[in-house]
Amino acid sequence: MQPAPVAITLMGPTASGKTDLALQLAEHFPVEIISVDSAQVYRHMDVGTAKPPAWMMARVPHHLIDIIEPDQAYSAGRFLTDATALMSSISARGRIPLLAGGTMLYFNALRSGLNALPPADAALRARLEARAAEQGWPALHAELATVDSISAARIPPNDSQRIQRALEVYQLTGTPLSAHHAVPRDPSLSHRLVELALMPLDRPALHARIAARFDAMLSAGLVDELAALRRRYDLNPRMSAMRCVGYRQAWDHLEGNFDTASLREQGIAATRQLAKRQITWLRATPSAVTLDPFDAGLLERARAAVEAALR
Repeated sequence: MQPAPVAITLMGPTASGKTDLALQLAEHFPVEIISVDSAQVYRHMDVGTAKPPAWMMARVPHHLIDIIEPDQAYSAGRFLTDATALMSSISARGRIPLLAGGTMLYFNALRSGLNALPPADAALRARLEARAAEQGWPALHAELATVDSISAARIPPNDSQRIQRALEVYQLTGTPLSAHHAVPRDPSLSHRLVELALMPLDRPALHARIAARFDAMLSAGLVDELAALRRRYDLNPRMSAMRCVGYRQAWDHLEGNFDTASLREQGIAATRQLAKRQITWLRATPSAVTLDPFDAGLLERARAAVEAALR
């Protein structure tokens, strides 16, 4: 039997240098890059998502960037379908898929598969949002606790997105979300994964990068970009695109809730919290080769891991 083709996954927290390392690896291996970023899928959201520059995407083929409009939804299930199809076509061309990004849920779906859950129901979600507007998300969280105590224990009382999804799944199927998650998954992945994880040991250095990157986004026109999006599309702050870090804070700024200084402060704080959650996911991925992005030998170590898998 022919061995399964190799695919590289390059995971890491925001601002850890994934884009730069992916480009460096492309200098040494015949890769095509698949974005694993739940924000970069949206068209016209360029400043706040740190998309690769045009010259880089012209130099190395990139996929799953700019594929839907900001008023549309994208899911882990759709990512899994799209990514596995791309991986097969890239390998068929004699090239190597390199999946790079920071959306850990998508990487977990790729590695472990997904449970069979119903798709989103727009009408039901609208009803839940209307109730939340009247009663508050903590009240819906309390309701969730009566039908799915396991999920409620895992979800904070103000996490509107996850509360909504847990109640939606229960109301659509009659089965708690936690029971769906307990069913064994079938990953059925046709590739061997070489998993690389950027794990910053110098946390203050990562925080400095996060601050510098958010400042660069503000200087590049993050607020103006969002204002233009709001004129072009019928958006609201509950949409997935508008819950992205940076855009969520810029929305509050445009609504008059944040001045410029508070926008910067809140945006940097939210990005640091995102990075912390991403690092927690990475620590729970023992199969990955961990690399310090501040290590001078980063590229050599990453190359060695890939070359070992290709032998």
